[in-house]
Amino acid sequence: MPRSWRRSWRPAARWATGFCVRRAVHLRRAALLAYGTYFRRYHRRDLLLAYVALNVGVLAVTAMLAGSGAGMGLGLGLFAILSIIRLRSDSITQEEVAYYFISLAMGLVNGLHPGPFWLAPALSFLLVALMYVVDHPRLTLRSRRQKVVLDQAYPDVRDIGPALERLLRADIRYFVVLDLDLVTDTTVVDVRYRVRTAGPHAVNAVRRFERFAS
Repeated sequence: MPRSWRRSWRPAARWATGFCVRRAVHLRRAALLAYGTYFRRYHRRDLLLAYVALNVGVLAVTAMLAGSGAGMGLGLGLFAILSIIRLRSDSITQEEVAYYFISLAMGLVNGLHPGPFWLAPALSFLLVALMYVVDHPRLTLRSRRQKVVLDQAYPDVRDIGPALERLLRADIRYFVVLDLDLVTDTTVVDVRYRVRTAGPHAVNAVRRFERFAS
């Protein structure tokens, strides 16, 4: 390789290395926040996906805007489209909001396309790969969330956990009392739980419907 080529490639290689290292460090911090802290405390797999999608989407778009002539306000203003989709459309799940956001981020990244030629494809691949990993059923295979109406009023929250475990036959991880009605003798609970292990036949019978669980 000619000496002039080596001199021209060295700054680009240093920039690419620094870029990848900074993004890798950021992704580790995002994983620590979303999975290591939030999910292990609140056990909502739908919001785990939404938080990762929001974080990585903003990271990808701001990385592209930093090297383009477009103003930062342009890219951040375009993210307001997501709130319009959320408010104007039919009720959609948090997982679907995450995919909307990633689709919007990929459109912005590939539309701006500044900097090195490989940057936009690399960021697009990163977005798709992270969504595949974070939304993979095996990551949170047995985690569930339901809104449960108990046919008894429980003024003492210490009695709710055992009642939910008997009803759901699962390990209760977290729950929130949404409503306590002493007149109708009911308790409404938002519960996050972990399904107990079953035999192989039961697992195979349920696996076809895993995508409907949230």
